[in-house]
Amino acid sequence: MENLVEIPWDALAPETLNALVEEFVTRDGTDYGEQEVALERKVLQVISGIKRKEFAILFDTEQESAHIVTRQQLAQLKSSS
Repeated sequence: MENLVEIPWDALAPETLNALVEEFVTRDGTDYGEQEVALERKVLQVISGIKRKEFAILFDTEQESAHIVTRQQLAQLKSSS
């Protein structure tokens, strides 16, 4: 966990946040159920979730990459370190 830093969503430029969320929602294995949801809507849903603190943005200092995780996943990461 020491190589992961939580980044506040409002510290990112809007274009950067949008690109990060787009990558997250188009990732293989992301499933939104039986009904197809437009990319723009998925992005807005995740950004809203980030603002409501349902998701966290993490930066991995070793891999120099950013990730979006649920708060539950973040809690598991913290408890395992």
